[in-house]
Amino acid sequence: MLDPSHARWRKSSRSDHQNNCVEVALTPAAVGVRDSKDATGPVLVFGAEAWAAFVAQVKAGRFDLP
Repeated sequence: MLDPSHARWRKSSRSDHQNNCVEVALTPAAVGVRDSKDATGPVLVFGAEAWAAFVAQVKAGRFDLP
């Protein structure tokens, strides 16, 4: 499982200078997601397969706004 205190957190290079972004921590088994403004706050953890399915849907435009 993901230990948030020892994870390597990364955020998008497209995030703004005010740190308004989410960060992800990738491991072979799980992916953590947190608010970059609250590094000690809650973390959502997804299985690697669920994350891969989500990323595929994002790339396919499934969540694009009209």
